[in-house]
Amino acid sequence: MAFRMNEQTAVNNYFQEKLEITNAEINRKAQYEFDTFVEVLRSHGVEVIVVEDTEEPDTPDSIFPNNWVSFHRSGTVAVYPMFAENRRRERSESIFEVLESKGFQIDTVLDYTSAEEQGLFLEGTGSILKDRVNQKAYCALSERAHEELFIEFCEDFDCFPVLFTANQTVNGERKPIYHTNVMMAMAENFTVICLDAIDDKKERKNVVDHLKKDGKIVIPITETQMHAFAGNMLQVIGSNDKRLMVMSTQAYKSLRQDQIGMIDQYCEIVHSPLDTIETCGGGSARCMMAEVFLPKTQE
Repeated sequence: MAFRMNEQTAVNNYFQEKLEITNAEINRKAQYEFDTFVEVLRSHGVEVIVVEDTEEPDTPDSIFPNNWVSFHRSGTVAVYPMFAENRRRERSESIFEVLESKGFQIDTVLDYTSAEEQGLFLEGTGSILKDRVNQKAYCALSERAHEELFIEFCEDFDCFPVLFTANQTVNGERKPIYHTNVMMAMAENFTVICLDAIDDKKERKNVVDHLKKDGKIVIPITETQMHAFAGNMLQVIGSNDKRLMVMSTQAYKSLRQDQIGMIDQYCEIVHSPLDTIETCGGGSARCMMAEVFLPKTQE
């Protein structure tokens, strides 16, 4: 792993901050946080496939694989166009080979990366939040989430698109949030969302209406909680088909007791400290996990 603050993503990821320590120390701390995170997940019965990074090429954000690839129940893999040039180097077919060696079946690869030539981007499940139960997809438009590409994705995967713009305050200005998944998390029964980030009242109402129509419990978080990565969580399956809501320790500590109580009704909360990764990378627990929904190969 060669993790450090990525200067190419910092231009529109306002969650990133500089740490006054060497890149080697940042990488050492991040490696420890990553390894601990994997151990915590496995201790709860989550199947975790770790793909070892290489020193070359330089890929400081490879710890966040969910942005360049997604794996679907149909046996389809989607590969996405990335905003930062150095993040495009993360794309590697070797990951597909690892999954196939674990018994997963890949039938089709949908490659959207040619959009990079037109300066258009859609960064995987960072940009796209799928409600797999109700076949809808939510997307906060930004430099990293282009409307036409999102619509194309929804057509390819037969999803109803729910579009909106989400903003955060940066030095007194409202600026687009770089990824949908830092302000919104989708679980089977509920959605954690920073409604304060959706400035347009009609768009906010439309999002809430879709969620409530589909029977989702809406758990609002504040912008302060969002900046503690309370929107960047993911529901996974652990031992005995148990539903787990995975987040960072910082995110967990930012939640109020009533919010924790609402999540606890449906999931066990699992958290692990990711402070260095969050500070330098501007992403958290959800960004570190690319869920594998691929079917298993028939014996």
